Amino acid sequence: MIRIPFDIVGFDLDGSLLDTHQDLGVALNHALLAGGREPVAIEHVRDLIGGGGRRMLERALERDGGPNDKATVDDLHREFLVHYEANLAVHSRLFPGGEAALDALASQGVRIAVVTNKLERFAVRLLDELGLSHRFVTVLGGDSLGPGRAKPAPDLLLEMGARCGGGRAAYVGDTTFDTRAARAAGMPCVALAFGYSDANPHDLGADAVISHYDELLGALEALG
Repeated sequence: MIRIPFDIVGFDLDGSLLDTHQDLGVALNHALLAGGREPVAIEHVRDLIGGGGRRMLERALERDGGPNDKATVDDLHREFLVHYEANLAVHSRLFPGGEAALDALASQGVRIAVVTNKLERFAVRLLDELGLSHRFVTVLGGDSLGPGRAKPAPDLLLEMGARCGGGRAAYVGDTTFDTRAARAAGMPCVALAFGYSDANPHDLGADAVISHYDELLGALEALG
């Protein structure tokens, strides 16, 4: 039987624990169209995700080639937030194998957390609507600790450890925001090859890379 050598395992949300790209893409395109900009094909939205909704919008505007000054981004970001908050769990679901992985971790007494750059209220509501909130000791968003403390800074991961009662922790994510934050916090990191990063997952600087959640427990055991 696989034994998990960690007391705490944290998960990024978008592109890691949950496949959220369709709901994010619909809200993004609502904002772009409201500003008279070109929408993004849903299949390309995955490449824009990482760093929070505002950063996703900025990347879309950079691709569009039109104005992307602060006032423009502020206006479109407000449109994005309003639409996303009302429609954040229409298509979003756990990635395959995610539920079984969470069950297996919980069965060994591992304390599980979510640490995301998504706004905390959106992360909490999304998990509530998907019936997943009870699985997590804490949920931390990009705004939970104030400006400048979201990933790739280590602050959110260090706070995760404190809120989960301390002990050895590992983190699971899909972008350089995740691997850099984990490294800065002194935590092993597992990268997900099926996530939203447009970089080669083996180039993210993670301690292990998996292509399905069926491989997570074995990867964590090997990191012990």
